[in-house]
Amino acid sequence: MASPSDANSSNGNTPEQPESGSTPETAEGPERRGQVRLRRAAIMAVPATLAAAALAVLTAQGALGVQFSISGMPFTVTAKSLDGTGFEQFGGLDNMIPNSPNEGDTGGQVLIMTSAIKSATLDSLCQSVDLGGINLLIKAGSGSTKVTATNLTTDSTELSGDASFGNIEIGNDASTLTKAGVQGPKGVFSQQSDTVHIDNLRQTNYATTAGVFKLPGLKLSFSDSGC
Repeated sequence: MASPSDANSSNGNTPEQPESGSTPETAEGPERRGQVRLRRAAIMAVPATLAAAALAVLTAQGALGVQFSISGMPFTVTAKSLDGTGFEQFGGLDNMIPNSPNEGDTGGQVLIMTSAIKSATLDSLCQSVDLGGINLLIKAGSGSTKVTATNLTTDSTELSGDASFGNIEIGNDASTLTKAGVQGPKGVFSQQSDTVHIDNLRQTNYATTAGVFKLPGLKLSFSDSGC
């Protein structure tokens, strides 16, 4: 974070004394507001990333209309494969509580790729979160019965895998999506498809919701390493 003196020197202005009775404005306030505006504007840039990474997709927010404050701690999700019907994806923002200890220099907002899958099946699901030197590890669906979810939504900042889509549409206005029952903001780029299949899925997520989430063979443990 730049100091007030740095901010003044960078624009060539000399410091001025505030008028009597006024409260001086620190560099942190306008800088943070500027960061928030940039993140909001960046939603429009997310689609370029989505199109370029069209073969590496899961994720979502909002299929249930759920709005909650994220902790600001990312978690990793992996699976050998995912099969889904009714898929949508668009850019969005997640918010932390005011003055969250995890906000850092983000202003409490995280730019994410939001997606929705109406019905999903995952083989060998693994989820881990770094708690500071130790990882909370959750595994399920590695046997004959796989993990299943309806109205699955996940917000991601990173994802990878080998994917294929059935009847994909790229470039929709997010407010017109129909495949998973979710609509995004007007004027935001999006994509949707009838089906999605992903092998070797790996994600960095900030939020997940589901109408029903079945985890056969669930195992929770602590580990030195994550997924």
